[in-house]
Amino acid sequence: MPLLDRLRDIVGPAHVVTGVERSPYVIEGCTPEGVVFPGTVDEVAAVVAQAAEAGVPVVPWGGGTAMAVGVSPLRAGIVLMLTRLAALLEHEPGDLTATAQAGITFAGLQARLRGRGQWLSLDPPDVARATLGGVLASNASGPRRHLYGTARDVLIGVAVVTADGAVVHGGGKVVKNVAGYDLPKLFVGSFGTLGVIVEATVKLRPLPEEERLVSVSFERFEDAGAAVRALLGSELIPNALDLVDRPSGAAAGLSSAVVTLVVGFDGLGQQVDWQVQQLASLVAPCGGGKPAMLPSSTWERLASAARDAFDERAAIMTLSVLPMAVAETIAHGTDVARAQGLTSAWSAHAGVGYVTAALRAEGARPDSTAVVTVLRQWREAAHAGGGHACVAWAPLPVKSALPVWDDAGAAGRVMQRIKAQLDPQNVLNPGRFVAGI
Repeated sequence: MPLLDRLRDIVGPAHVVTGVERSPYVIEGCTPEGVVFPGTVDEVAAVVAQAAEAGVPVVPWGGGTAMAVGVSPLRAGIVLMLTRLAALLEHEPGDLTATAQAGITFAGLQARLRGRGQWLSLDPPDVARATLGGVLASNASGPRRHLYGTARDVLIGVAVVTADGAVVHGGGKVVKNVAGYDLPKLFVGSFGTLGVIVEATVKLRPLPEEERLVSVSFERFEDAGAAVRALLGSELIPNALDLVDRPSGAAAGLSSAVVTLVVGFDGLGQQVDWQVQQLASLVAPCGGGKPAMLPSSTWERLASAARDAFDERAAIMTLSVLPMAVAETIAHGTDVARAQGLTSAWSAHAGVGYVTAALRAEGARPDSTAVVTVLRQWREAAHAGGGHACVAWAPLPVKSALPVWDDAGAAGRVMQRIKAQLDPQNVLNPGRFVAGI
């Protein structure tokens, strides 16, 4: 293939994978024509430019943790691996900022920052594999988003390779950067459809003096919901406020209660002690048990609790609902699955209304009709509360039977226009994101 020969000239023959070695990069049955590992930003730009000239799609790939999200690709084209771009370029402790290449793993980045008493206030799942660029492109986050927000809240500068191979810089390297359009945020959550993130500058926080994670057990969803409302209306400032049902709680190493409320606090030691004490007095009238201290390892397990609940999954859906409706949504969704003879697992960042639900594959071949019925009813429940839902993972028969993404309406039409301006040839991860972009 002439294109692959040109790519070998750019990155070196050892960094272009073909043949059977492409198998780890197959996307839902779609095998890429080649897998390319550029080692510099200029090489990324050259690879994208050559693919665009040849009319071959480019799929940006970091750690691969979110590659199942989205509509099934019609053609994988060239998989563009960013794992060789893994340097921490700058760290300015006095400015609380850092600039890193997109392929650095999240665990590696945090370890470097924590060594100097700082951290990036994101805690996505699977930090050992997830890369900085992938976390930004998928807008991944974890329990601490309750207090610290998502990638949009920490990104202050970005370098992106556009669909024609140009390198574009947006934002800056200082927090007080307010001039012009906020270009960096355009690429957060765009799943590689608008540009390939190659570098990012983020704002940091000092490590807290103390951080504590506690759990409170409940035997009824409505009681857990009442406790969430009491917490949200109180003067406590948790950094995490999660609800998990029994299967997800087991995956996270929690108690076997029907539903568990997991609350995190950080800050000065005395402040954290006071908040834990106040938590106990807040949840007791709602039927909550005595708060139990959790090991620090629970943080990472909590971030993917529902996804990890079953060895064999039939589907995963994410739902956004009002925080006050989270417990009701979980209880209703559990009943919907049970009515179809299926077992479900639920976890939620309850304070922000972000819910993850998984269905267990019952037997070697789960009933696709039952799975689709459950997912459709879950989506309808999210819509009824003014929210939305996304099929985060499912087998091809399920994805072909219902939309992966919700109808984005007017916002979708705006996104289509942005895509047409930035990627008129539809080169970057085409057709996989909202509104077909």
